[in-house]
Amino acid sequence: MIKTALQIPNFTYPGATPATLFERVAAITTTAEAAGFDAVMVMDHFYQLPLIGPPELEMLEAYTLLGALAARTDRVLLGTLVTGVTYRNPALLAKIVTTLDVVSGGRAFLGIGAAWFDVEHRGLGVEFPPTGVRLDMLEEAVQICRAMFRCELPTFEGRHFHTEDAINSPAPVRAGGPPIMIGGQGERRTARLVAQYADMWNCNSGFDEIPRKLDALAAHCQTVGRDPATINKTPLGSLMLAPTMEAAVAKRDALLAARGFSWDSLGPELQAQLGARFVVGDPDSVAEQVHKLLDLGLDGVVFNMPADGWDLEAVALAGEVLAKAVV
Repeated sequence: MIKTALQIPNFTYPGATPATLFERVAAITTTAEAAGFDAVMVMDHFYQLPLIGPPELEMLEAYTLLGALAARTDRVLLGTLVTGVTYRNPALLAKIVTTLDVVSGGRAFLGIGAAWFDVEHRGLGVEFPPTGVRLDMLEEAVQICRAMFRCELPTFEGRHFHTEDAINSPAPVRAGGPPIMIGGQGERRTARLVAQYADMWNCNSGFDEIPRKLDALAAHCQTVGRDPATINKTPLGSLMLAPTMEAAVAKRDALLAARGFSWDSLGPELQAQLGARFVVGDPDSVAEQVHKLLDLGLDGVVFNMPADGWDLEAVALAGEVLAKAVV
């Protein structure tokens, strides 16, 4: 079960070059592990996302990076938040994640979702079907991956994917294979897929929407005869933590300023939208905000640190504060 996870969405760091970039990412990861994070996740994207920066900013391929990080770490779970189902044949994906599990000694998980970033699909020549089709692809993919993780030699005939006695050798280290995390916030299709197939669910909605999302998941679980407590449920948020509230707000404001905005210029509606995804404060305030999230019925929290995620002292402080908050 994930209680605290660090997502690394950004590989553009002060002073970093291609020759030094991996060592910076490795240092962030080992610092997170030492500070108490349960998991470290990276995005499965090839271009940088609009809310973080322009598309040409540095973006490392997820599974190559995770394999290297597995050799540098001992305890944290490793996976993507989340793999786009459009990017890889699911049988190949099952082999990739199984290999990560073997390399890491049983610490891999499969994070997967329906994909959404049309810009990189178009740029790289990857087909980008309509949403409903991508969700159909997701349902087929998780069935194939789950069966291959269990070494069932699946023969699967779907509309989008097929396998024939698919071999997965060596087997995953973890009994039953790496857990499957589905990412997304859809209440009708995504929540149903979580109830049917997933071990973990990460919801990327605003925090104010989480009660409704949890209710939707519970309803789907009832339909399929599953206890929602068997699903590890986490949100995705952005953390701006500092020793004082003033310093934390300054980090938030600097992040917005780098993108050409100021907090006051956003207006009440945008402030509310960001406020439902940001956790900003000193250690006591952040712990209080995390407690409120857990009180909604979540099992843990996943945060990225867009303002200072490359700062090892900031990562260490975040790990320590969050680990204490979720006890």
